[in-house]
Amino acid sequence: MRRQFPGLHAESKNGDGLLEGLFLTRVDRAFYRWHPQKPFFALQFSILEPKQHSARTISGRLYCTPKALWKLNWFLRDFGYDDDLFNRDEVDEKALLGLTGIVKTSRTTRNGRSFLNLDAFAPAGQWEELTVSAIGNGDRQENAHDL
Repeated sequence: MRRQFPGLHAESKNGDGLLEGLFLTRVDRAFYRWHPQKPFFALQFSILEPKQHSARTISGRLYCTPKALWKLNWFLRDFGYDDDLFNRDEVDEKALLGLTGIVKTSRTTRNGRSFLNLDAFAPAGQWEELTVSAIGNGDRQENAHDL
């Protein structure tokens, strides 16, 4: 039996759906995944700002290896995680839900697959400041190329 799939032959770029940049987000899902070498938290964020992406979500991993704990620590601090749990070195998946903050993302390609990197974090209260400075830096870079 034959089936037709329009667009099957067209070449598509891997990771077209992956968003890159700065986003004001809210944690919608958080799951701890144990792995012998690289345990991690799988996180899903709803995008709150910029508005043109507000209906989309982004997902990423934060590894829990001794070398990677600095990034988990950064995420928890900037997203306003519970201080009592943090001071006891405990991460409660339910306590992560609803936390808001800023995520900077980028794309990496390995073995032909695209992955989203969670590169940086900042408190939600810095959204206006960071977006204004990002726009300002972009303008300066454009003007520098005009010279």
